[in-house]
Amino acid sequence: MTRGPSSAALTLTLLALTGCGLHPLYDGGSGSAVAATLGSVTVAPIGGQSGWLMRNKLAERLGAGGNASAAYRLDVTLDDNITAFGLSSNQSATRERRTLRARYQLVETKTGMVVLDATAGSDAGIDIVSSEYATVAAEQTALENLADIVADQISARLALYASRSGKAK
Repeated sequence: MTRGPSSAALTLTLLALTGCGLHPLYDGGSGSAVAATLGSVTVAPIGGQSGWLMRNKLAERLGAGGNASAAYRLDVTLDDNITAFGLSSNQSATRERRTLRARYQLVETKTGMVVLDATAGSDAGIDIVSSEYATVAAEQTALENLADIVADQISARLALYASRSGKAK
């Protein structure tokens, strides 16, 4: 019969992890300093349907209320692209790849200084079927899923910035 790690070994492992500086990013939950910093970010308008969708998803994740006295402004530029590939015997495309890329900048509103400049992105494959409606619906679903993924990437990077910059202490 094999046994799991002893409680002493587990305690030593936990102590070693805390000694290396590992700590929860959102220590304190929604009342944490990181959450407060993220809540002080306003998301600037982003053009187009994909921009509207991305802005809403970012505002939801950041808890941004869009207040005028926000400490930061998040500027996002999107590149939403659909590329057809995979040819059938009649030379029509059978697959598409939807790619959503975002370049984002976190700007201090008081100084106008860019404190974070990064990119995020993801892509999804889409089957082209005989029904044009079904293909358009699949493209829209892919956009919604990609916007979720990219918004998660951006909000995670902003949280990491907030925890490392000392602004969230």
